[in-house]
Amino acid sequence: MARGYAKAEERNREAREALEPLAEGERPTVVTVGAVVSGLIALSIVLAYGFGAEVDGEKPRFAQAAAPALIMGVMSWGMWRARYWAVLGFQLILVFLIFSAVFGLAVQASTVAQFAATTGLLAVSGTFFVFMVKAMARIQMPHRLPPD
Repeated sequence: MARGYAKAEERNREAREALEPLAEGERPTVVTVGAVVSGLIALSIVLAYGFGAEVDGEKPRFAQAAAPALIMGVMSWGMWRARYWAVLGFQLILVFLIFSAVFGLAVQASTVAQFAATTGLLAVSGTFFVFMVKAMARIQMPHRLPPD
């Protein structure tokens, strides 16, 4: 067991050493895409509320629209600035989407269209999640000082 742990730790060390820290102002492409998506979601919530969108025949209360718009807007700003907490929050939303899609496939999808849409949601959110893992590793890397 100790040998297995040592091998795993060696692989982890090699993976960490292979990562390049972000340059000043650099942002991984997947994080940029996530920032834009979050910003568009926030904007769509604000516009839909402003134009009087209804949910189940009723207009939502202000707080019901403002809270998710604010969360997505702050997350968009944070990812645009390559902040670890924002990427982590976006990944949390992706995890909820992945679980919802799996549940939808297992229990609720009853037509070909529902199956296709749910599979598409699972593919997009899962792919996004995987690409963000490496981006998060680069974001959290400490800035290394040059050797003396």
